[in-house]
Amino acid sequence: MRRALAEHPIQGPVWLCAIGKAAESMTLGAVEALGDACVGGLLITKPGHTDPRRLRGTGLETLIGGHPVPDAGSLAAGARLLTAIERAPAEATLLFLVSGGASSLAEVPIAGLGLAELQRMNRWLLGSGLPIQAMNLIRKSVSRIKAGGLLSVLAERPVRLLAISDVPGDAVGVIGSGLLVAEPDLAERVGRLDLPDWLADWTRRGLAERGTGSGRGPVTELVATLAMAQSAVAAAAGSLGQPVWRHADLIQGDAADAGRRLARALLDGEPGLHIWGGETTVRLPKSPGRGGRNQHLALAAAIELAGHENVLLMSVGTDGTDGPTEDAGALVDGHSLERAELASLDALDGLARADAGRLLEASGDLIRTGPTGTNVMDLILGLKC
Repeated sequence: MRRALAEHPIQGPVWLCAIGKAAESMTLGAVEALGDACVGGLLITKPGHTDPRRLRGTGLETLIGGHPVPDAGSLAAGARLLTAIERAPAEATLLFLVSGGASSLAEVPIAGLGLAELQRMNRWLLGSGLPIQAMNLIRKSVSRIKAGGLLSVLAERPVRLLAISDVPGDAVGVIGSGLLVAEPDLAERVGRLDLPDWLADWTRRGLAERGTGSGRGPVTELVATLAMAQSAVAAAAGSLGQPVWRHADLIQGDAADAGRRLARALLDGEPGLHIWGGETTVRLPKSPGRGGRNQHLALAAAIELAGHENVLLMSVGTDGTDGPTEDAGALVDGHSLERAELASLDALDGLARADAGRLLEASGDLIRTGPTGTNVMDLILGLKC
C-alpha cells in the first residue's frame, strides 16, 4: 500500500473505504502514506481481523461483517456503506481498498431477499464445489452493490481503487464481487449456470431488479497477488541455498484430487522446494465435519505420501484462515497417517466426511498463524530432501 501510494500520490483530501479480510493492513499502509490528507472513512472486515488500538486516532469507523456466510453485521455494513459514501466530504477523493472476503462482509440484497435466505444461498455455494468465479456471479445477481452496483452512488466524484487479488487470473471483476466493476453480460453468464430451481428463481428476480450496474468504474490497481507471494517464497528459499522449482500451473478443481496429484508430482520430482498456488474447491456432504479446502488437500496428499521419508507438503490460505476454521491449513509428511491412527482416525473416512481438520489436529499437522493481513489465494509448498 505504501509503495502504491508513493508511486502515484493522491492530491488533496482523501476519504478511505476498506473492505475485506486484509482491510486493516491496507488501511494502515494507506494512512501512513496519506498522513493528514486522510479525512476519515470506513473499514469493514471480519471478526478477529482488526485491532481497534492500531486504528486509534485515524478517525475511521470500523464495522464487522460475517464471513464466509453473511450475517446481520454484513447487512448493517452494506447499509452503512451507502450512507457513508453519500456523506463523505465533497472535495475528497474516494479511495477504495478491496480484498478477499468483501463479497460476504458487506451486502445490500435485492428486495425480498432476507438474511435467512441469503445465508441459505451462501451455504449452498460454499458446499457446491463451484469455482469462485461462478459463486460470485450468483452473489452479484442478487446484490444491489456488487457487479458495479456501488457506482450509482459515486456520481462524478474522483475515485481510486486498490485491490489485493485472491482470485484466479487476477480477474478484477471477481475480487470482492466487483463492487466498482460493471458487468454488462452478467445475466448471460448467470444463465449458463446449472442451479437448483429455488436459487435460479432468486437470480432471475435479482437480475430483473438490479440490471447490470451502470457507469464506468476506476481502473483497478493490484497491490498484491499470488505471483508476488510465490516470488517471495522462492527468494526466501533461494537465500537459504535451497533448490527451487516454481510451477506455473494454477491449482484449481477438487481439493482431494489436487492433493493426490501434487503429492505424486513431489514424489516424482527433483529434490528441493516445489511451489504451487491457486484455490481448490470441496463438495461438502450433508453434515460436514471440521476443515477447509487446504486441510482437505493436505489430507489427500498425506495418503499419497504415507510411508515415504524426507518429503513434506504444506497447503495454507495466505489470509491465515481455511474455510470456517481458525486454522490456516496443514503441513503433512510420510508419517501423518500413522500419527492419526494412534487416535483411531481413518484418512479416507475423514475425506469422505469433509472432516480433515479433526484428523490433522490429532496428527499434529495443523498450522495456525492467525490473520496475516493479506489474502492472495492459497500456497502449496512441497519439500523433497
